[in-house]
Parts: sequence; C-alpha cells; structure tokens
Amino acid sequence: MLEALIFDVDGTLADTERDLHRVAFNEAFRSEGLDVEWDVALYGRLLAITGGKERLTHYFTKVSPGRRPAGDLDALVRRLHARKTEAFAHLLATVGVQLRPGVRRLLREARAAGLLLAIATTTTPENLVPILQAIGPDGASWFQVIAAGDIVPRKKPAPDIYNHALAALQRSPERAIAFEDSENGLRAALGAGLRTVVTVTDYTRDQNFDGALTVVDQLGEPMRPLTHLGGRDPGGPMIDLAILQQWSHRHPGS
Repeated sequence: MLEALIFDVDGTLADTERDLHRVAFNEAFRSEGLDVEWDVALYGRLLAITGGKERLTHYFTKVSPGRRPAGDLDALVRRLHARKTEAFAHLLATVGVQLRPGVRRLLREARAAGLLLAIATTTTPENLVPILQAIGPDGASWFQVIAAGDIVPRKKPAPDIYNHALAALQRSPERAIAFEDSENGLRAALGAGLRTVVTVTDYTRDQNFDGALTVVDQLGEPMRPLTHLGGRDPGGPMIDLAILQQWSHRHPGS
C-alpha cells in the first residue's frame, strides 16, 4: 500500500536551475570580482555534479583551474556559496517561482488521501522557503519530513538523502514513491529501493533514466496533458494518485 511520496525540489517541484540558480552563481562570482560566468550550456554540464559547493569545487579544480584565484579554495567556495544563496533568495523574492505543472494538484490529492509527504534534496535549506511558499502560505507544513542540504554526508547519486527521509518517515521504500528530474536523482532514489517517477527538464531530457517507474515531461493537468517518454504509460493526461496507487500494488518488475 502506498503511504508516502518523496520529492526532489530543483527541477522537480519547480524548474529553478537555468534562470535562478545559474544566475545566482554568476552574481556571486561578480560580487567576488571573479572573471567567471557560467553560460547555459556550461551550467548544464556542471549539473552532473550534485550540490552547489561541490559544483564550485569541481569547476575550479577540474573544469577551469586557470580561473581559480590564489588562496584557500575551501574558504572561497564557502564564501561564494553563501553569496549565491543570498542572490538566489533575492531572485526568488523579486522574480518569483512557479511550480511545475501538476505538482500542487498531486500534493493536494496526496494530503486529502492521508499520505505522508517528504522532501529529499541537496539544495540549501534556506532556498526551500520561497519554493514551499509557492505551494501555499502554509506550504512547509504540508511535508512531514524536509531533508535538505548537508544533512547527510554523501549527496546524490548516493542514496543517503532518501534513506534519511525514509527513516524519518518510518516507512519502507516499498510503501513510497520518489519524484525526480535527473539521472543523479534517479540513481539516489533507486539506491534507496524507491520506485521513481521522473519529470524531465530541458537540462535532463537526454539523460539515462533506465529503471524509472515512468518518464514524463511533467505531471500534467486535465487541460495540460503530459507527454509520456519512457517506462510505464500513465494512460491519461496526468499522473494522479489513482495511477500511483495502481502501480504501487504491482511488483516492481511487472
């Protein structure tokens, strides 16, 4: 029996990567006087590295070490990430954030049916506030568990954040379904034993989603139907609680 839904955030609840996170990183570079700018294509490649601080470290050590300033790299990364977090919060407050199609609908259906809701993300906890507010004024209270940031030692594709969420929910993976948008996220959820719905973004559309329960372009709405891309076919315009419950009653390999 399906008892819980666990959601990634960036790219899953809201498509925030290209025009919010990327822009915030670039503002952080400028604030430090660095001649660094991540364009759309480069940022897409950097998303293979999960976690903002890890992404910065990877860039300065592997991608463009020639742009690394002298001094303590760890201190620079911490400073840049703090500035980026501030810039991201400002962008969310001024530009706003839109939930992806079908997200609020499915969350409401799950709450009405008494399912538990959780978040499992590597994003900084402070970044969650405006996204949760986009759900509603009491959006944070919709989730019984919010697992975010550095709460676990290893980030996706390691399963740690999902294992943490399941333990906090006190539920086995067989009684939950995860929602992700990226290959790294899918690997993390599968590693925790979770069946996983993938809603792709422009950045992740061409990634490998073998093992996903289903792959779609969005969760869908009655008047804005999803496009089925792989895995099980929902057989309708949207992924709703009824189809998730139907899938949860079947053996994972069936």
